[in-house]
Amino acid sequence: MSQRIYIFDTTLRDGEQVPGCQLTTEEKVVVAKELERLGVDIIEAGFPISSPGDFRSVTEISKAVSESTICALSRAKEGDIDAAAQALKYAKRGRIHTGIGSSDIHIRSKFNSTRESILEQAVAATKYARNLIDDVEFYAEDAGRADLEFLARLVESVIAAGATVVNIPDTTGYCLPDQYGAKIKYIYDHVPNIDKATISIHCHNDLGLATANALAGIQYGARQVEVTINGIGERAGNTSLEEVVMALQVHKDLGYYTNVDSRRLYPVSQLVSQMMRMPVQANKAIVGRNAFAHSSGIHQDGFLKSAETYEIMNPHDVGVPTSSIVLTARSGRHALKHRLEMLGYRYDKPTLDTLYKRFLDMADVRKEVNDKDLMELVR
Repeated sequence: MSQRIYIFDTTLRDGEQVPGCQLTTEEKVVVAKELERLGVDIIEAGFPISSPGDFRSVTEISKAVSESTICALSRAKEGDIDAAAQALKYAKRGRIHTGIGSSDIHIRSKFNSTRESILEQAVAATKYARNLIDDVEFYAEDAGRADLEFLARLVESVIAAGATVVNIPDTTGYCLPDQYGAKIKYIYDHVPNIDKATISIHCHNDLGLATANALAGIQYGARQVEVTINGIGERAGNTSLEEVVMALQVHKDLGYYTNVDSRRLYPVSQLVSQMMRMPVQANKAIVGRNAFAHSSGIHQDGFLKSAETYEIMNPHDVGVPTSSIVLTARSGRHALKHRLEMLGYRYDKPTLDTLYKRFLDMADVRKEVNDKDLMELVR
């Protein structure tokens, strides 16, 4: 089985569902082109039937992007599928992403239907979409809570109907990693035509497990992972693109790889944050402002002796200019000496000890000591 992992970015579709994060068509085109430069394989550009604006966005992104596959979402309805196909008419590589609920909770409560009716509708929608475009992805919504035997039947049926990719989403972020991994394994073990399609994973972060679940899915055979920049998305968000890419890059021993240029992760993260007016939390893995910052004296001492004592990746590898030593009341003499030397000041040990005591008094009051504060201290 190939160890290449395809990156399906849904920042412009699922990510844009965050309240207050809507973009204009022109802004979406800018983001899409940056995602293409990043090396994203598939860009989910929108849900064309949902609004004229989304239809236009998918159309314009299809014109602007040539390397990445452009994907349009639809429900398992002919009108939705027609709109998706029409919006994708300029795409160099187009994909329709259609589907329906697969858990009994969705089948009964959302669709007031039965498993057999859902199966028929899924097959009909897949066939209809495949008559309009060569690349069709089917999503089994709420697969995380679906009955395994029924889910396997559904996957087998839509592959037979022409699906090239089948998405097994943990729509509500319900699964634990071992449960989600076992679900993907069950599908591989019980779907006889599984070799005819790529299995995709789409995890939500309601329990904070989206990245862990995505990695479990990959280890059990999924070869496409659906992600967003900064992990944005419905409710608690989606699997974070940067986390999955760097987890695979750091753990090269697993043998998986992507086509993403990791050095562009931080710049793209900043672009999405600014355009969507959604700040990145300070302690966000990979791209948060504290991801490569050290404030504890013990950590600072180890880092200054050898960066790898406390950093498992080089900040340059993700596009972050440099690591930072943050001076606080938790900082030690080594960190203070390092920062003073960067400013051009060198002191013998007794003088440094005196300065350190004054530094701690200052840090207790000011919480964080910057270079201007240090200049005041040495004066």
